[in-house]
Amino acid sequence: MHPKMTTTPVMRRAVITILTAALASGAALPTAYAQQQVQPASPAAGPTITLPDFTTIVEKADPAVVNIRTTATIPTRGSMGPGRGPGGGADPYELFRWFFGPDFQGPGDEATPGQPSPPRGVVPRRTPAPEGQGSGRIVPRGVGSGFFISEDGYILTNNHVVSEATDIYVTLTDGREFKAKVIGTDERTDVALIKVEAKDMATLPIGNPGTLKKGNWVLAIGSPFGLDSTVTSGIVSAIGRDTGEYLPFIQTDVAVNPGNSGGPLLNMQGQVVGINSQIVSRSGGFMGISLAIPIDEAMRVVEQLRTNGRVTRGLIGVQIGEVGKEVADALGLPKAEGALVSSVQAGGSADTAGVQPGDVILKFGDHAIARWSDLPRVVGETRPGTKSTMDVWRRGKRVTLNVTVAELPAAATAEAEKEKAAPVKEAPNVMGLTVTEVPAELQKKLRIKGGVQVREAQGVAGAAGMVAGDIIMAINQTDVTGVDQFAKLVAGLDKSKAAALLVRRADQTQWVLIKPAP
Repeated sequence: MHPKMTTTPVMRRAVITILTAALASGAALPTAYAQQQVQPASPAAGPTITLPDFTTIVEKADPAVVNIRTTATIPTRGSMGPGRGPGGGADPYELFRWFFGPDFQGPGDEATPGQPSPPRGVVPRRTPAPEGQGSGRIVPRGVGSGFFISEDGYILTNNHVVSEATDIYVTLTDGREFKAKVIGTDERTDVALIKVEAKDMATLPIGNPGTLKKGNWVLAIGSPFGLDSTVTSGIVSAIGRDTGEYLPFIQTDVAVNPGNSGGPLLNMQGQVVGINSQIVSRSGGFMGISLAIPIDEAMRVVEQLRTNGRVTRGLIGVQIGEVGKEVADALGLPKAEGALVSSVQAGGSADTAGVQPGDVILKFGDHAIARWSDLPRVVGETRPGTKSTMDVWRRGKRVTLNVTVAELPAAATAEAEKEKAAPVKEAPNVMGLTVTEVPAELQKKLRIKGGVQVREAQGVAGAAGMVAGDIIMAINQTDVTGVDQFAKLVAGLDKSKAAALLVRRADQTQWVLIKPAP
């Protein structure tokens, strides 16, 4: 909401004077946005600039965009007593939640001590009432947006718009309302497919986000703060924005606010190129950065949801990290690229293929892995059971491995292992490390060969973050086989350059850069 603007008599006289002068000079005021032109000050200043006309795009797209509102069931227990909430509890703000829904947050809704605070405007999920202590009450849960992708009522939206909803209601621009059912959702990509029983629905054509460039005009249509059929415009700010999520986002400066989630991002041909999904904000509202899911990625998910009601993804069983420039230099890589393997799942596809911690995966199938975040996307899109090749960088050379892709479980869990090692033989060195041999039983359990275990880390090694218990598997491109050989490797290092140590800690492996002390 914009602040109300007021004018003083002096200001009004100034405005009238300017308008009178403009009319007297014969200047015409623009009658419509489509006709606005920026005239150059002189012929030498350049050509006339014509601003884009969005009206035709909006007229065609608007009927295909819908408002989505959801309800949730909250538990009630007994009746209200003096000074008590409607659920019989002592929470004074339960009364407000009775009327305004479960997302109302009062001053007393602080985070649990020792736990991070919830996002602004969001309350922690409360424990449902024990069975038999009362019935649930249906209250408004939230609003969002969506759009038809088929004439028979299939609607694309965000998973977070419809997740945990008791009922879903879809409202069209002509006022008609339908109750929708969920066909399938995918939390990892934040995509959901819902359906209403209707025919001859207006649909949006699917575009190609691969043709987008920075600076292209784009539009968003949705229901910010419940204000349905709202249009905003802007430009593409970045392509393939990596935020650590499963998908690379389209970044724009289109105004997107709560309620826009699930709505379409349109190009100048009126085609959907993305689904508005997230904003980067410190206030909870739009601050100039919005993120959209590329529509081609979303449609791959939709195809599986429509067919199977769920999404299956490939898995090879590795944990990975980024390859920094210094690590790349130490490993002899021509440039910083690929995905650095920090651990390999025992018995998994990568383990069977021969992948080792410390390998850098450069290529999977026909896809080059330019950044570490490319690998989970490429593998995830590969059908389970597919046989593929994988190029890894190991000890200064490229190695090709054959791997069979497994299926990613619906809820994958990982447990860290902690080991205690008994010192056998120690040797101090110029890095500030005191190391011992790795016991045979620990090597067997960790499924490794050789290496040395850190008993004490001081000096440059301590400053680099190494701690007792770390296992050093390699230095630069040479495997570590024992204490004596490790001491020789350290003694022969070039003290003017940082050495890369392949370090295993619990079930994680990473390269640590250490410059030997002079």
